[in-house]
Amino acid sequence: MAALIQFSEACKAYGKQPILDGVSVQLSTSHKAGLIGCNGSGKSTLCKLILGDEELDAGKLKRSSALRLGYLHQEDSFGAGEKVLEFLERDSGRESWRCGKIAGRFQLKNELLEEKISDLPGGYQTRVKLAAMLLEEPNFLVLDEPTNYLDLKTLILLEAFLADFSGGFLIVSHDREFLKKTCRSTIEIERGDLTVFPGGIEDFLAFKAERQVEKERQNRNVDARRKQMQDFIARNKVRASTASRAQSKMKQLDKLQKIEIEHPMRTASIRIPAVEARKGLALRCDDLAIGYGALEVASSIRFDIDRGEKVAVLGDNGEGKTTFLRTIAADLDSLGGAYSWGHGLEVSYYAQHVYGALDPGLDIYTHLDRAAAAGVERQEILTVAGSFLFSGEDVDKKIGILSGGERARVCLAGMLLSRRPVLLLDEPTNHLDFETVEALAWALSEYAGTVFFVSHDRTFVSLVATNIVDVGGGRVVLYPDGYESYVYRMEREAAGREEAERARRKKSGPRRKTGGSAMGYQRRKELRSTFNRLESRCRRIEGRMKEFEAELGEIHRQYEENPLEYSPGLQAREKELQVELAELELQWLDFQAEMEKLRAELG
Repeated sequence: MAALIQFSEACKAYGKQPILDGVSVQLSTSHKAGLIGCNGSGKSTLCKLILGDEELDAGKLKRSSALRLGYLHQEDSFGAGEKVLEFLERDSGRESWRCGKIAGRFQLKNELLEEKISDLPGGYQTRVKLAAMLLEEPNFLVLDEPTNYLDLKTLILLEAFLADFSGGFLIVSHDREFLKKTCRSTIEIERGDLTVFPGGIEDFLAFKAERQVEKERQNRNVDARRKQMQDFIARNKVRASTASRAQSKMKQLDKLQKIEIEHPMRTASIRIPAVEARKGLALRCDDLAIGYGALEVASSIRFDIDRGEKVAVLGDNGEGKTTFLRTIAADLDSLGGAYSWGHGLEVSYYAQHVYGALDPGLDIYTHLDRAAAAGVERQEILTVAGSFLFSGEDVDKKIGILSGGERARVCLAGMLLSRRPVLLLDEPTNHLDFETVEALAWALSEYAGTVFFVSHDRTFVSLVATNIVDVGGGRVVLYPDGYESYVYRMEREAAGREEAERARRKKSGPRRKTGGSAMGYQRRKELRSTFNRLESRCRRIEGRMKEFEAELGEIHRQYEENPLEYSPGLQAREKELQVELAELELQWLDFQAEMEKLRAELG
């Protein structure tokens, strides 16, 4: 495919930290890529560069004239009291039928189109934004942490949309399961470089580990050969009969070079300070009602949770997950009934956006020392800080200069140092890279205390949860099965809605154009024949493009296997293929535009 976005010798740095250091890479509609890297490596910066929100320090960034960039905006652009269909029509400038059709892909149908956006739950508001993005008819999407705050139903709809999307996209996400389901390639940003891998995240991580092992093996072989040569030279250089052979070996020894292996980037290895493991009741809810003031969110909540359980609090956004967590954390008064914690249980609560309330003037160590339980020694504070990647002089950094991900890690470390036997976590994985997310998941799964948590990260939930509490429709209930069953139920419900919608459209029959006489049979036949010819040409073009892309992929594989082997022939063929693909894509786009006009005329 022709390049839509092209970086050439691109450089970008913040202070002494390089984000891009002479990077050259191309992105096209064939790239359905997950962008990974540790916190602070530059993932969001790369997205901002593509969107034009930041500029390179050096090098070039070229955007093709064919690029139609789509971006999921975090800020709200809805007018006060604006309804769903009104907003989509105004924002896109498209006809109401087209807005309704696209909105329907995200289950925004019928009466929901006439709802005020401000009255919708957060997940549905995000669906409106997704529909607005799609109405711009983009051919490349940039999605920076799109799964943050998305409920499971909206997440499933987003995955289905991306699976059918004909263009390319770049996704930043800490949710490995989401990346596995949506991305066919992986881009890693690390130490100022970009590695583009033609496979999913699991394959990339396995490939990276294998390459590391292979490099270490080759270096061990080099060390062994060097020792053999040195022994040979030592034995033979003083003998006249073998001096020339020793001299030859010395030249070979000089050429024997080890492969440079960069020290792996540090990843979190989280250690949760031990709490006493005890049996018995952790939480009892007895006809509990929750809400705000006169607004009741849910009532008749009745269930018991045993100590040591890890409870995922799940449900659509806006249905009351945070309200429930705040209530049992005593951060919000209940509206009726009662809840009670087991004897001697103290609660530590991690709220959404709590990292933003940290004192920017404190250094990391001082914050952790104040958060730690009485009697916690300095060494244990430093050990926990180190497990969250704050070691050595890092603990002296002021909180005011930390990134969002770093502040989140500071908050979590402080909460764990409190050594309380109950942890309430509201979206603890937001702003963390997926290595840290999974390290936290493994630590919590082995934690002896009780955990309630809200998260939309499926990998995290599946690793931690032993129980599911489902929040929605004014109810909060203990779900009787595991997380895999819960997800399966959500996916079946989504599939059932789609099937019902297809059946409804089939039953209602094809739409007829209103106004004027029906299109003549002969004219319709001519249009259909032209459409079929164009469709056939598009298929042939797509077939040729796949062949060229496969050949291009083979060339890239050879580069990967032999990065130091210069081949003018391969480079020339690579350029030929790129030119051919660019011409074919232009033809394909022209034919698609003609087919779209024919579709509109055929109705």
